[in-house]
Amino acid sequence: MQKITQNTLDSILTFLQDEVAKRGFTQVVVGLSGGIDSAVVVQLCNKALHGNIKALLMPSLSSSEASIDDSILLCETFGIHYTLMPIKDFDATFCNLYKDHTKLSRGNFCSRMRMATLYYVAQMEQRLVVGTSNKTEIMLGYGTIFGDLACAINPIGNLYKTQIYMLAELLGIPKQIINKAPSADLYHGQTDEEELGYNYNEIDLFLESYEAAKGDIIKLGQYDKDMVETLHKRIQNNAFKQKMPTIFMDLKY
Repeated sequence: MQKITQNTLDSILTFLQDEVAKRGFTQVVVGLSGGIDSAVVVQLCNKALHGNIKALLMPSLSSSEASIDDSILLCETFGIHYTLMPIKDFDATFCNLYKDHTKLSRGNFCSRMRMATLYYVAQMEQRLVVGTSNKTEIMLGYGTIFGDLACAINPIGNLYKTQIYMLAELLGIPKQIINKAPSADLYHGQTDEEELGYNYNEIDLFLESYEAAKGDIIKLGQYDKDMVETLHKRIQNNAFKQKMPTIFMDLKY
């Protein structure tokens, strides 16, 4: 796993400055969950754009108080402007309308409502939406299509989760955010590693090898067979999330 250095950080800051300017914007908006990924992205934008960022805190009915507290801590630590825009009413309406919902369907709905809220603020205030999904999540499809995966630019999409931790240390992200168990906070008690079945260190080492092998699992004999099958299947099944909608081009006139 490549180490994150000051050069890495500088290149990401330059990327943000260039891409925001290229699109004709001067300010951005980011959804802040209280987790490490969004914390890192918010502070990256804060540094790159000299404070021209708004962080949106969008708790649902199942969001923990600790997540909100950690989000506020981050913003107060770095002097970042934030706004609390709860999606609890949307969450409650969904639960009342769709009695047969599952934890996953409700979580996906909340993720899409957060993205709708982000784009509402982006439109009203002429801001660019910056994404917070890391490479591990993108490769595994561990995210909601047209939800948290939707954005205009993504400064951490080529960094594995374990590299996000390195970057967080470099940025001075508060320790209580770095040290807590990763969670999408989509429902009570949810943790990433419990859902995925493996810890991020194991997953990232596998994904690095998987990418080097170009997805040829025959070359991954050093890994546990069940792990290879589980993660390979997840990658294959969720590959569609990385693609734009297919447009029919072979028109006949």
